Amino acid sequence: MITSAEIQSVKQRFGIIGNSPLLNHAIQVAMQASPTDMTVLITGESGSGKESFSKIIHALSVRKHGKFIAINCGAIPEGTIDSELFGHEKGSFTGAHEARKGYFEVTDGGSIFLDEIGEMPLGTQARLLRVLENGEFIKVGSSKVLKTNVRVIAATNVNLIKAVEKGKFREDLYYRLNTVPIFVPPLRERGEDIVLLFRKFTTDFSEKYKVKPVSLDADAKTLLMKFPFPGNIRQLKNLAEQISLLEQEREIDAATLGRYLPTDQTRLPAAYTGASSSTDSSTDFSERDILYKVLFDMKKDMHELKKLVLESYQSGGLNANIINKHQNLFEDLESPVSFDESNTSSNVPAVNMPLVIDPHKNNEDLDEYEDESIEDIIHEEDDNSLSLEKKEKEMIIRALQKHNNKRKYAASDLGISERTLYRKIKQYDID
Repeated sequence: MITSAEIQSVKQRFGIIGNSPLLNHAIQVAMQASPTDMTVLITGESGSGKESFSKIIHALSVRKHGKFIAINCGAIPEGTIDSELFGHEKGSFTGAHEARKGYFEVTDGGSIFLDEIGEMPLGTQARLLRVLENGEFIKVGSSKVLKTNVRVIAATNVNLIKAVEKGKFREDLYYRLNTVPIFVPPLRERGEDIVLLFRKFTTDFSEKYKVKPVSLDADAKTLLMKFPFPGNIRQLKNLAEQISLLEQEREIDAATLGRYLPTDQTRLPAAYTGASSSTDSSTDFSERDILYKVLFDMKKDMHELKKLVLESYQSGGLNANIINKHQNLFEDLESPVSFDESNTSSNVPAVNMPLVIDPHKNNEDLDEYEDESIEDIIHEEDDNSLSLEKKEKEMIIRALQKHNNKRKYAASDLGISERTLYRKIKQYDID
């Protein structure tokens, strides 16, 4: 049984900051798998620190005196990855002026870390499977079978199950790699670890730039922990460096911190969605939710525009009454649109809509257009958008709950203005 003291010792050795249960569990699994020769698959979002776990596994294994090589499969061109991993013979392809050993031959007796394994071409996947099954490989341009004794540690930020379903990843290789799965939690699921990491980074940068370390007040810490950090630890480190370098005041409040956080917090769905998380999924917005919102807003604006055009045509032109009746079409403009109805009738002439009628042609289309009443348009909108209205109301409630009813952050998360959010709260009678 691995104790908490042993986990803490590993953290100190490898510079891992944090005490969240998910992080401690991942370290515990890595420690348990280290003494064995089992293949390990590390999953998690980009920037969450997957490579650190590969180093833990190698350093605590019986192979710790052997070589350790980290390879980013997504950074190697498809045409050369076989040569990089397995080597090639002289003259096997254009530019192969001499024989070359591949990483699997060089790291014999050690460990190899294959990052972004989901980007590996299918042909290379078949070669890798053979290495995992019986330790055999063949150099490019050779027919001689070579043996190697290498432990493979793989990592990915994509859902390999979905990649298997789409035919982009071999199913047999997936199950062979996934002998010991380790899930590295994203930064947003690590709670107060975010503040600890921020403090560590700012301390490091204060030494680097010879300045006093910055600190966060209580409100700034709360804001920092609520930010989703789609870039995970990389994004937090960049944030800490910017504030350490640019801020004159070393006590950072929430308003100051907010200037460094992206105003648009609407995140695309994370690339990796295969592992379960401790957060309530009802607080996260899926891609379908975002599409629902976009479609709803587009449909609503189109119907409003149709009504405006029809009323303008029937009344003989645009006037103050029509504009003010459709104010929601102009709410996103920097300057609000408004008219004084008492003055427009006498001082501001109506803007007549251009209407071209060809006397030599049949104008049946115009008659049909006049027959389409506003009531018909409204009835069509009611029938088709009820489900979208329900979905939008649910998204607004979830955003408010997620941000403790703070409308500024909820509106930013939804990608709308505070004014629009306030109007929709009144429209849907949300408490």
